[in-house]
Amino acid sequence: MITTPTAVTALQELGVALKDLGYAFTTVTPATHARVNRRPRNALARDLRDVLGWSRPFDPAMLPAGIVGLMDAAGVLDRSGEHWRSRVRFSSYDGELFVHSAFPTDAPDSVFFGPDTYRMADAAAAHVERRERPVRRAVDIGCGTGAGAITVAKRAPGADVLGVDINAAALRFTEVNTALAGVANVKPCHSDLLSGVDGDFDLIISNPPFMIDPAGRAYRDGGGPEGHGLSLKILDAAKERLAPGGSLVLFSGTGIVDGHDPLRAAATERLAGGDLQWDYREVDPDVYGEELDGEAYAHAERIAVVVLIATRR
Repeated sequence: MITTPTAVTALQELGVALKDLGYAFTTVTPATHARVNRRPRNALARDLRDVLGWSRPFDPAMLPAGIVGLMDAAGVLDRSGEHWRSRVRFSSYDGELFVHSAFPTDAPDSVFFGPDTYRMADAAAAHVERRERPVRRAVDIGCGTGAGAITVAKRAPGADVLGVDINAAALRFTEVNTALAGVANVKPCHSDLLSGVDGDFDLIISNPPFMIDPAGRAYRDGGGPEGHGLSLKILDAAKERLAPGGSLVLFSGTGIVDGHDPLRAAATERLAGGDLQWDYREVDPDVYGEELDGEAYAHAERIAVVVLIATRR
């Protein structure tokens, strides 16, 4: 799927065609997605949003022939069974369309886009717009769809913006989404955190996986016993690579245990005595409540999503 230049081009053309048709879709949480799709009337797709947003099975005769042809050329048609499915979704944010993995995101190389993407990109945009210093060089760590990198690039058109990820599928999606947004200053790069790129940055943004995931799915498992191992590695990388006046905007999450926030405690320890001034706040105090029924979060009273902003003095 989407492994050749021809397939990438076809996927870009599919996005352009969807824009021309006025397509728009807001992606919800996996739990909401599953709940809505379980309704009997939603068993089969009735329109483009059902196919390319809700990931519902469809009769190929229902879609315009041109759309089916582009999906076929992009390698995103699953023809198994009587009804077909799309292997990708398209979601709307900031006036753009972003292609990402279909629901459910079960594959090891799934590229997720959802409510946390909106929150992270909003936080990055707000930070860029209130900065006094211009952003000359920025990086989105674990860029996924490239939504964060593209959001920054639109607001800092003079900046060089890198979208780094270890997932080849994410880098292909970022390439497509960058073309759809018409931004020329975003470069997708294969890198484990910042190990594959050089130099310092005026802005580092990231929305890493932060869940405790017994299945170890790369797009979801944040690492460590509390799910914030990767977030702390990003914080450590930022301490080494932020330019003077540069900032980290880290969107993450944490299970709150008896009123205690273990991510905040770990960040406080890491940042103590350094030259980074930082702020930490809960963006939403209660998300993914269904996870509290599982063993991984049996110790937590709630799961919060947070934004940490750290700036080098």
